[in-house]
Amino acid sequence: MKQFIIERNVPGASQLSEAELRAIACKSNATVAALGEPYNWVTSYVAGDTIYCVHEAESADVIHRHAREGGFPADKVTEVKTRIGPETARGGL
Repeated sequence: MKQFIIERNVPGASQLSEAELRAIACKSNATVAALGEPYNWVTSYVAGDTIYCVHEAESADVIHRHAREGGFPADKVTEVKTRIGPETARGGL
């Protein structure tokens, strides 16, 4: 599967309560289960008015389908081409 970064503009995202974030996670999990095709939610980061999500799917179309069926914004969907990190400096990708 390909990996994607999804930017979700959610005004006040960083002010959402634990219960609200739990409800969003439950809705996302249920939507993933109902898709009927390979899909993996890796993690999400809440920062300011944006939720940045890392998901794996066969295509950006499937990412948009998850967003549509779950009622989530997907303002920008970008395929991850490679990763870098501290290990990259030592010659490992």
